[in-house]
Amino acid sequence: MDRMRIQAMEFFGYHGVFPEENKLGQRFIVDLELALDLTPAAQSDDLSRTVNYADVHETVKRIVEGPPCKLIETLAHKIATEILTTYTIINEATVAVTKPNPPLDIRFDGVTVEIRRRRGPDGGIVPVA
Repeated sequence: MDRMRIQAMEFFGYHGVFPEENKLGQRFIVDLELALDLTPAAQSDDLSRTVNYADVHETVKRIVEGPPCKLIETLAHKIATEILTTYTIINEATVAVTKPNPPLDIRFDGVTVEIRRRRGPDGGIVPVA
């Protein structure tokens, strides 16, 4: 299966369990790896035969800049579910959400959650083993 990566998309959102996160907001960085067959697009040189990454960016932006989640795990799941539901050409999505500057009283460069989801046999979205 071919892969399309959209890396280091940066957004501003209000996700987190701490009140200051919901009030002040913070940066979030999202990386996607999408599994799909790129052969039809490569052979035809036709954008309609692949996934328009500008459209995917707007989908992710709407989610990250939308209603807040307490956990970045939830945010990553929402992104994966929306990507697989909206773009049926995509077979699997790996979503990494990074909170680069969490408002904690400890020092580290950030925290990242990465999930992998695919469409299940019944059409639902399921984790990849």
